[in-house]
Amino acid sequence: MIAAHLPHFLISKAGLYSMYYPRLLDLRSARHLHRSDRKMSKVMTSPFYDYLCTVAKVTIYTDGAAKGNPGRGGYGVVLLAPAREGVPPRRKELSAGYRITTNNRMELLAVIEGLEALKYEGCEVTIYSDSRYVVDAVEKGWVLGWERKNFSGKKNPDLWARFLRAYRRHRVRFVWVKGHAGNPENERCDALAVAAAESGRLLEDTGYDPA
Repeated sequence: MIAAHLPHFLISKAGLYSMYYPRLLDLRSARHLHRSDRKMSKVMTSPFYDYLCTVAKVTIYTDGAAKGNPGRGGYGVVLLAPAREGVPPRRKELSAGYRITTNNRMELLAVIEGLEALKYEGCEVTIYSDSRYVVDAVEKGWVLGWERKNFSGKKNPDLWARFLRAYRRHRVRFVWVKGHAGNPENERCDALAVAAAESGRLLEDTGYDPA
């Protein structure tokens, strides 16, 4: 599939077809092209091609907090996209608070909300989290084993199933960072999570199971 061979940054339409199909100098002259190139010309002039051109690198920082565990909780997310031609760097912050939840649920929900905030599929995503619960479950492949067993005996199956749906839309890697160690974006996520947990606008964590 073409997307598998794309560099992990945005490139122009001319740059893509000159790199892979240098004979495609004029897409309007498709009748003069070899069969494989005619097929490629249709891809490049289709909505699917426009989708390919949105592939980009994204960095996501996440954190979760809970007062009492279980207790009032919240998550914080910072999404960062690098500058590209004609577009400045982008930054987006997300947060929400819940009445009764746990720290692990908020850590995982932060990751989910960050991934679900991405508009297009196929992004190259690096997620920084201080949660060993989340990072190790993904990077060591534990969550895939849990999924094969339908999350039997595991906590937070609703969130893990939701996470995997979002995770599989992108190319994702996790990086563990030590919490409260001076990382500016991690500290910002912590502040967002705590503020959300302490706010007066708390949501119901409908998936929380105290059992």
